[in-house]
Amino acid sequence: MTEPTTLASWTRALRRQLDGLGLDSAALCREAGLDPAQLDDPNARYPLSATTRLWQLAVAASGDPALGLNTSRHVAPTTFHALGLALVASGSLREVFERIVRYHQVVSDALELELRHVGDTCEFHLRLPPGNLPPAPEAIDAFAAIYVRTCRNRLGRDYAPLAVHLRRPTPANPQPWQEVFRAPLHFGAAEDVLVFALADLEQPLEDGNPELAAHNEAVLQKRLEALQPDTWSRRLRRALEQRLPNGEPSAEALANGLHLSLRSLQRHLSDEGSSYEQVLADTRHALALQHLRAQDCSISEIAYLLGFADSSSFSRAFKRWSGQSPSQYRDSLPGH
Repeated sequence: MTEPTTLASWTRALRRQLDGLGLDSAALCREAGLDPAQLDDPNARYPLSATTRLWQLAVAASGDPALGLNTSRHVAPTTFHALGLALVASGSLREVFERIVRYHQVVSDALELELRHVGDTCEFHLRLPPGNLPPAPEAIDAFAAIYVRTCRNRLGRDYAPLAVHLRRPTPANPQPWQEVFRAPLHFGAAEDVLVFALADLEQPLEDGNPELAAHNEAVLQKRLEALQPDTWSRRLRRALEQRLPNGEPSAEALANGLHLSLRSLQRHLSDEGSSYEQVLADTRHALALQHLRAQDCSISEIAYLLGFADSSSFSRAFKRWSGQSPSQYRDSLPGH
């Protein structure tokens, strides 16, 4: 299994915090096995094991178990490059978190993120992939604090989530966490989860800029593709994107287009933990969200572009994917 990596520029925030404490951040980087010069390369990535070691050394040197919370103050939108700029341009906090889920691997592939609608709340899960080593608890603290600060930057400094669940053990002094999150805290949790009110996430933001967001999404998509191995699932998805406007193609026809037998394609997908049906649904869902946000296609046109026989079939599928009808989703978008 390939070791997860994180953008080197993310480490700059930690180094600023350490330097502010009078510590030699460059020396700590070298001790952790990180090359400080890589910070000048916007696409450089550090292995998770080394960044985790840096967090451990940083906590020991600073004597501050809440170091991650304090480090979050040094993060700017440009820390995460195009993702940070796309988030700033988002029209609602729901768009912010949807983009984080879609493109977080550009920043780090150490976690699997999910935004889950539960009644009138949204749960933002930071899940550890099976078999992966966990990131440092301080890194999770920092990311969670960044997400909450992002909400406050858009909705006001008094904003607080409904609850914060952290896998880390209860700190000897939980006050720094209480001061940052200002929400019910649950330490020793099964998963790291932030819980928000759905109405807060769907509130339109006045400074949203769809054109700027779309431009940075295009940059992110290219970067994401460059980071990922060219799996059979991805090849199938590209083939589906080309063929769906002509109607749903058969799995056999797509296999032939990939110069495989149907059985070979099914076996390759199974080895990757996927299936033709799953790739088809994921591709349609992603394209549906893209078309619905663009606002320039009717529901029936989108159904046609996704290869559905009719708009009612598309609406049923979209409701399975998202819990909403396409028109409900579109009506909830800011500026609609």
